[in-house]
Amino acid sequence: MTSTGEVEGRAGPPLWWAQRRDAVVDVLLGGVSAVECAWEGVTFAREAGLPTAVGVAFGLVVGSTLVLRRRWPIAVVLVGIAVAPAAMGFLLSVVGMYSLASSEVPRRIIATLASMSLAATFVVMYLQTRGDVEADPTLVVALSGFVAVALTVPPLLLGLYIGARRRLMESLQERADSLERELSLLADRAEERAEWARTEERTRIARDMHDVVAHRVSLMVVHAAALEAVVAKDPARAAKNAALVGDMGRQALTELREMLGVLRAAPKPAAPVAAPAPATAVAAAVPVAAVALARCAEEGPSLDELEALVGQSRAAGMVVEMLVQGEGAAYAAEVEQTAYRVVQEALTNCHKHAPGARVVVRLAHRDTEVAMQVENGPCEGQTDGVGLPSGGNGLLGMRERVLGLGGVFVSGPTDAGGFRVSAVLPVR
Repeated sequence: MTSTGEVEGRAGPPLWWAQRRDAVVDVLLGGVSAVECAWEGVTFAREAGLPTAVGVAFGLVVGSTLVLRRRWPIAVVLVGIAVAPAAMGFLLSVVGMYSLASSEVPRRIIATLASMSLAATFVVMYLQTRGDVEADPTLVVALSGFVAVALTVPPLLLGLYIGARRRLMESLQERADSLERELSLLADRAEERAEWARTEERTRIARDMHDVVAHRVSLMVVHAAALEAVVAKDPARAAKNAALVGDMGRQALTELREMLGVLRAAPKPAAPVAAPAPATAVAAAVPVAAVALARCAEEGPSLDELEALVGQSRAAGMVVEMLVQGEGAAYAAEVEQTAYRVVQEALTNCHKHAPGARVVVRLAHRDTEVAMQVENGPCEGQTDGVGLPSGGNGLLGMRERVLGLGGVFVSGPTDAGGFRVSAVLPVR
């Protein structure tokens, strides 16, 4: 089968017909009209003094023009008007007027041709009936007018109705097709939004997992290295470092459990009464990830825990100075969590890439923003002192967090040979 439903190898509708059925109907009507006109052509030939064969042939040609009613409706009506004086073409006139009224021909042309057909029919009927001397002239006029109206107005009105109905159906079909395309486009956009939300969710989870694991495990590695170095010389310090390693591991596991618990407990949207459309169903699944991430933000760390964070780095042997300017305020959960994660990741990078360097953590509370900066001096030890791996995701994750809240993030080496990480977050 082809896309149009026709069997391959079979010819489609011939010439100007849209369907094979239309061609069959028009050929049948043309045949009937040709037979009718040929029959009436015998009388016409007798009255005109022509051979009967000429009248029959003329009638066949005139009647067969009805086959062209869909292609040239104006020509068919004009032929019917032209042969009206010969008293032939009843079916030709009626069907031709219907075809003209139902076509896309302008209304002024339809009105003009309908008036001409009405007048021609009236004149022919009047001339044929006035020869009866016993008939009343008023009755002749009334009869002629009635026949003219009966042969012209009903097919005209029916054709106008059918044409208007067809145009309405085509308009509705176009609207349905347009609506289907719009729904398909909405479904595609909803799927794109859902995919974007899933990507954002995966990125956020990866960033949170990195922040939680990287800092704790980095401190564990630092303490483990110190433990390895002093285990034989200073058992008491080795025991202290071992306890710190255990505490760091337990804290990391606790934060991981909390994060995974929030993700697993993400609320599902309420089931609707009726089944939603595909586009709505896809779009309805998008807010679930946002709710889970919002809960992660609400249950995450805050700026009040920065002192404890800095204390952990000090316990690992890092020289850290913390400076706070301004009075702290209650910020949004995502602002406090982002500020905490920036400082946390910056300290982790100091453990990885600048062991033994002096670190300064600055936190400034302002009217409309909160700023943080972590700067380390030149590295006094081996840059790979404890063998901490680096995946290159720390600075990228910090930048994504800050820019996601409309803030400013800057990082880079300092003139003194160290490294500086700065971020400014709007609080409103």
